[in-house]
This record gives sequence, C-alpha cells and structure tokens, in this order.
Amino acid sequence: MTPTKLVLLDCDSTLSAIEGIDELGRLRGAETYSAVEAMTREAMEGGTSMESVFARRLDLIRPTSEELASIGSLYIAHVEPTAKASIAQLQGEGWTVAIVSGGFTQAIRPLADYLGVTTVEAVVLKFDERGCYAGFEEDCPTARTRGKNRVAQRLTGTLAATKTVMVGDGASDLEVKGDVDYVIGFGRYAVREKVKAGADAFIMSLSELPAILRLL
Repeated sequence: MTPTKLVLLDCDSTLSAIEGIDELGRLRGAETYSAVEAMTREAMEGGTSMESVFARRLDLIRPTSEELASIGSLYIAHVEPTAKASIAQLQGEGWTVAIVSGGFTQAIRPLADYLGVTTVEAVVLKFDERGCYAGFEEDCPTARTRGKNRVAQRLTGTLAATKTVMVGDGASDLEVKGDVDYVIGFGRYAVREKVKAGADAFIMSLSELPAILRLL
C-alpha cells in the first residue's frame, strides 16, 4: 500500500458553524434547546463524558429521519467559508481527508459529498418504517469518550499513514493527542481555552491549514 498523509476533520463548529444536535433540539422548543445546548457545551469543553450526554440528548429530542435530513441541509448552508477550497488544496497536495465526528452520519454525508470527502466516521441513527427515532448504533466509536482516538488509530493503520493530523474545536478532538502526530485546534466558531492551550497549533480559518501542514 502506498503511504499517505491523513487529516481528520471535526464537523460541528469546524466544517460548519452549527452543532447538529443543538439544531435538532431547537426544533423541540426553547426549553429543550437550552437543555441540549448546555449538555453539548459541557461535553465539548471537557466537563463531562460523551457517554453521559449522548443518549440523553437523543432521548430528549427523538428526531425523525426527515428532521435529520434537514440538518444535512443546514450544515451546507452554514459551511465554513474556506472549507471547500482548503480541502481541495489539501487533497491536491497529497493529503487524504476524512471527517471524524460525534455527530450523525446521515446528516454529515451530504456535507461530505459537497466538500468532496469520501470517508465519514460518525454515529448512525436508527429509524423505524415510519421514520421515527429508534436509537443509534452503539458500536459507533465516536458515541463514546476517546472514540475519535480509536478511529484515528484504525484509519492511520488502514491507510499506512506516515502523518496523521486532527483538526477540531472540542475536547474530543484535543484528547486524540498522542494517537495522532499533531492536533490543530479550531476557533472560528468557538474558542475553547482548553483546546487552544493544549493543541499543537490553533487556527481561526481552515484556509490557514494547508500552510501549516506543509511545515509538518
């Protein structure tokens, strides 16, 4: 297998301005949105584990398949303005790009297609024949703490990557440090001080990424 260079990109508040789970919560009214947003923020800042909030948020919202599809459209409508060009530039310079997210595969896939990214590692939601929420596939690694670490290890090995870089805004991205060569924090939509302090580099626009990766 030909060795490759691998860059793993978070989705929510990185490739797109929104947090998909929060937008699903917004569909249920102000009270539900507030509760879901608070749980999301605490998890992203490292104050609580992913396991402690993942199922709780979904059980509170119980999204339909149609609502989940609407989040896919929102991701594209609020895409980070330099994402598409930056990803194309990275791919042209020999980087393999993958999206690794604690968000939902069915919503992220349209954004990935728009950005020209083939690999999406996220969480698959389940629906019944009427499109009603029926749980999630619990064996998806990113539904759990350090799940992105397991994905990074697997993709690095599968692709025989000579360098692996994680880019994202949250605690789950920072904790991949040690299982990738570099962690680059992202702050266009949310500057999390823990991530800014702990990352190997910190950027405010994805347009900064190609130049940083050329130095690695």
